[in-house]
Amino acid sequence: MSAVPPQPPARRHLTAVRSDEFFDRQRTPRSELPDPSVLVENLATGVVEVLGGVRDLEQLGRWLSESVYRHLLRRSIIAARGRAVRGQAAARPVAKVAATRITYPAGDVVEATVLLHGAARTRAVAIRLEGMDSRWRATALAVL
Repeated sequence: MSAVPPQPPARRHLTAVRSDEFFDRQRTPRSELPDPSVLVENLATGVVEVLGGVRDLEQLGRWLSESVYRHLLRRSIIAARGRAVRGQAAARPVAKVAATRITYPAGDVVEATVLLHGAARTRAVAIRLEGMDSRWRATALAVL
């Protein structure tokens, strides 16, 4: 009896795939994400604390896009320099959430405004969240 030579494995054909389809940020629809109201309120108070010098920006990093992170880093450095020139120490701002308004302009976008009442002033924080990689991420943020 003669031995049958082994057959080479079947050849697989690979299809061309764009690398950004797998490695770029993946959009996530609002229906697959949690309610954003708690996040926008916590993010607003956290940002005011970062600017006040009592919270590290790294603590908010996972919810911020790179451009927002860099912008807040610059603003926190400017605020720290201002406190140093005036001889003020960083103090925790006492701010309570007075009102929150949330709108949904698109299927994976949330725009919110949070009013924070403090002892000396009231601030408004405007935030744009986009669903990316199965979580909300702030892609625009302004503190007024």
